[in-house]
Amino acid sequence: MSYSTRLSALRTGLAASVLALALGAGASAQQYVSASAGFNFQSDSSNSGSFTSDFTTGEGVAVPAGTVLASGTPLGWNTEFETGAFVSAAYGWRLASGLRFEAEIGYSSSDVDTHTNVTVGGNPIGAADAAVLITGSPELGVTVADLVADGRGVIRNTSFMINAYYDFNLEGPLGLYAGAGIGASSVKVRYNPSDVDIINGRETVFAYQLMAGASFDVSDRVQIFGGYRYRATQDVDLNVNLFPATLDIENRSNILEAGVRFYF
Repeated sequence: MSYSTRLSALRTGLAASVLALALGAGASAQQYVSASAGFNFQSDSSNSGSFTSDFTTGEGVAVPAGTVLASGTPLGWNTEFETGAFVSAAYGWRLASGLRFEAEIGYSSSDVDTHTNVTVGGNPIGAADAAVLITGSPELGVTVADLVADGRGVIRNTSFMINAYYDFNLEGPLGLYAGAGIGASSVKVRYNPSDVDIINGRETVFAYQLMAGASFDVSDRVQIFGGYRYRATQDVDLNVNLFPATLDIENRSNILEAGVRFYF
């Protein structure tokens, strides 16, 4: 089964799950809408990939001009991200048993802080002149390490999730909750250190998350909450624009959020 077929099957399954929740729980459960916002702590990505065709280097000084890197030669580097933002909205159902189910849309974004440790064929090339990355280029007078250290870029996630929770009721208005969710995320990645267009693409991939937190009943119908999420997706596989290669980008984050639920 191809990747696109699996992704289509996942979307169909998610839609069926939402419909089943609505039909099965809607008549007997208390419904709610919620919204939350918080901080997205995007984890570093160990980007890894390979050349998709033979590539001839420019004048890298440490790497002689005209060096041919064969198709399949591995390459990679690390990317660190700044703290970003997270927002979400959900529609759900709360059962008397303590279980909750919801359909959620979320968005997160984090800017790139820096890129480091560029390797080709398993060897570091940070000391080479950046011209090594451009076929036929003369010496540019800036190293690969200096060029990528400038950072710049962003990773953005628009996620559609089906979540299941269990609410632990404590004495009084306080409560605790734990949950998990699966879904799909449309991931946008742009890497443009020193305004050099290296990565600029989007892919929709499988996503999952784990959640835990505490809630407080303001009234019978209003509840505020604060919590933690660990969210991750499959690696995002994108083409490199600067030279013929593909790159797998890791996409994981830790999220702290606060929000409100309205029951009806």
